[in-house]
Amino acid sequence: MIGITPESRAGSQVERGFRLETETEPSLNALTVLPQAENEALSQAEAAYRQLRDKLIMLEIRPGEPINDGQLAAELGFGRTPVREAIKRLEVDHLVVSYPRRGTFATTVDFTELADVSEIRELLEPLAARRAATRANAATRRELLDVAKAIAELEDPTPAEARELMRYDLTVHRLIYHAAANPHLEDTLIRYDNLATRIWCLVLDKVPSVSGHITEHVELLEAVAEGDADRAGELALHHVTSFEATIRKVL
Repeated sequence: MIGITPESRAGSQVERGFRLETETEPSLNALTVLPQAENEALSQAEAAYRQLRDKLIMLEIRPGEPINDGQLAAELGFGRTPVREAIKRLEVDHLVVSYPRRGTFATTVDFTELADVSEIRELLEPLAARRAATRANAATRRELLDVAKAIAELEDPTPAEARELMRYDLTVHRLIYHAAANPHLEDTLIRYDNLATRIWCLVLDKVPSVSGHITEHVELLEAVAEGDADRAGELALHHVTSFEATIRKVL
């Protein structure tokens, strides 16, 4: 089976960087989405933010669960100050909410927001894909093809592996957003893709095929890498609309 493992790569702030290697283990070796830095280590506040954000997205911190900054600081190996800074940013991302005299909690997942989130993504995901197809450099195009090949060779996950497979989805989207070369578009799409992924993870056990959702990315990545902007835009739109349709079927 093809596995992907993270490795540091200087010169990019996108949450990516990995190498392909052959795995002999039968279990799925999902891609862990890790922060990258530009020739230097991330600040503790940034590292804490990204780790907590992905824990919330992947429901490792469950909706409605109390957020204890001291406990999280000890768990992640950071001081309380960077964790508190991270929590403030996560409020802006609508991933945590604070109440006076009650504390801070992971936000609940409101399925009524699905239409609003999808409406924005249906407009911006094709834009990012088209821009990436025309603006990605040669190294990024090679990387996109490597990811497409790895995903194409994935085996069907077991139920226990399905949640980890969603990390591939996060990574593919973040690669394309970065390749679009518009930091404002990238930041906006990351925020809404995070919310969409959180919804998906909540209904994951009811979804018939997670692998089908992930393998849709193969054609999209290839279209972007080959510079086919129109095709990339069409595939990105299809991916978003099929995501919403799948969620609505299981609600």
